[in-house]
Amino acid sequence: MTQSSFDEKRQTKDKTQDELYEVRGNAAGDISQYAAVAEVEKHTTWFVWLLVACCTISGLLFGYDTGVISGTLVTINGDLGPAQLSDGQKEFITSATTLGALLGGLAAGAMSDWTGRRPALGIADIIFVGGALGQAVCHTVWSMIGCRFLIGIGVGVASCIAPLYIQELSPTRMRGRMVVLNVVMITFGQVVAYGIDAGFANVSGGWRWMVGLGTVPAGIQLICLAFLPESPRILIRKGNIEAAHRVLERVYSEATAEQIDLQLQVLRASVQQSIDIANSTTFFERFNSMITVPVNRRALSKIHPLLTHLLGCGMQAYQQLCGFNTLMYYSASLFQEIGFNQPTAVGLIISGTNFIFTLFALKYIDIVGRRKIMVFSAPGMVFGLTLASIAFHYMTLHTGGDLVSGASYSRTWSAIVLLSMIIFVASYATGLGNVPWQQGELFGLEVRGIGTSLSTATNWAGNLLIGSTYLSLMAKITPAGAFGFYAGLCLLGWLFCLFCFPETAGLSLEEVQSIFQDGFGIRESQRMRNKKQEMKMQQEIQAGRGDA
Repeated sequence: MTQSSFDEKRQTKDKTQDELYEVRGNAAGDISQYAAVAEVEKHTTWFVWLLVACCTISGLLFGYDTGVISGTLVTINGDLGPAQLSDGQKEFITSATTLGALLGGLAAGAMSDWTGRRPALGIADIIFVGGALGQAVCHTVWSMIGCRFLIGIGVGVASCIAPLYIQELSPTRMRGRMVVLNVVMITFGQVVAYGIDAGFANVSGGWRWMVGLGTVPAGIQLICLAFLPESPRILIRKGNIEAAHRVLERVYSEATAEQIDLQLQVLRASVQQSIDIANSTTFFERFNSMITVPVNRRALSKIHPLLTHLLGCGMQAYQQLCGFNTLMYYSASLFQEIGFNQPTAVGLIISGTNFIFTLFALKYIDIVGRRKIMVFSAPGMVFGLTLASIAFHYMTLHTGGDLVSGASYSRTWSAIVLLSMIIFVASYATGLGNVPWQQGELFGLEVRGIGTSLSTATNWAGNLLIGSTYLSLMAKITPAGAFGFYAGLCLLGWLFCLFCFPETAGLSLEEVQSIFQDGFGIRESQRMRNKKQEMKMQQEIQAGRGDA
């Protein structure tokens, strides 16, 4: 199939989506998505909560692995051969997981299009169990690096598929919150990891328990997956309409048979063009469409014409290049160097702040919206990092600008560093820690797996870059310079959100595609959201008249 015929099919889909939207807006005909949503989505059933709870175990694994390595690095001592791990060995151990996650995330979306979302999560759990057990019994640096790489593949697959699976099974009005629940579990996993790190910090060989206990949640999720359904969109795409109908009955258990049939009709109409495209093109043609088809290109990249990065990738790059994960990986080492006697316990304050403010995002991401949360939270990150840079500058004046192990530092400036980190993490958790994982909203079904894979891979590529260069950057340009550099990147990211990131809250997965027809869709998304709000008011008025 030629690229021009692919473009024609995509344009046909775009036209069909526009027509469907008008049908929804007029609330006329057999297919009226808003009527179905307004009637069916009044309540979120226990089954949806149970399903999301099981999926978010992937987030727990993600967060646990991110957090546990911080305490592990300061307690391994000579258990892997060298009396003390060098900075280079620490960077290798830390970065091996990230490299594995990069590769796992890159393959995950396309794999899940073939296997389904649920089997992909099961594969991730099996890999994670093997990697965690391998870490617990290894005795050399390179075996540790190899097991960290293996566990990273599992983390990468899970980090890509879990949000995607949740989005495709969640009601539109709750979709953002459901995905944030996965991020809540990431932060909770980090808190658990720091707690376990602190508990085993003074136990001989305790780090083996730290990494080995990661097998427990992976095993639990693997068992739970046996009882969960596949995404109805994937089932419809594979032609299994009856199974999709059964899933919708369980998701919308309070709906009537007529409402379920209407919801199924809406889904079938919305994804039919995606099905046709997927069945008549190769993987490489769809991959190429991410760059050559304007709607996909805008969904995946920044507006800069020379770079052609896509919007989802831009948000994920921003999440990592802000430097947040350096705190997760190296916070215990950092706080130890600036004079805190219980660095792991202080690290628990950071992870606890992350968890608490993620709960704030959980409540407001669908109410306030993704865009507003990003625009108003990002300046707090810039302020926190700038304050940290200033504090490090004055703290290290007597040591030539460098952090020197064993040196004595001002308690006041150390406290200011901790305060700045709390401000930075609180702002991060409110916005940037959550919003990029809404990435599945940006892509049509025929390229959703590919798009989320590329975005997730960008996240882990940025993670790899930051994690593998942090210690070297601190040594080369001093801590003050490093955190000032991260502050500058955060400022650029805020400008990117301000000018390029549209609002998607309140729009269905299929409707989001319409906003990218003529640019990045900031105004169009607001117009569509206002139109749906008007429809909602009309429906409520009509319902009130009917009751009267």
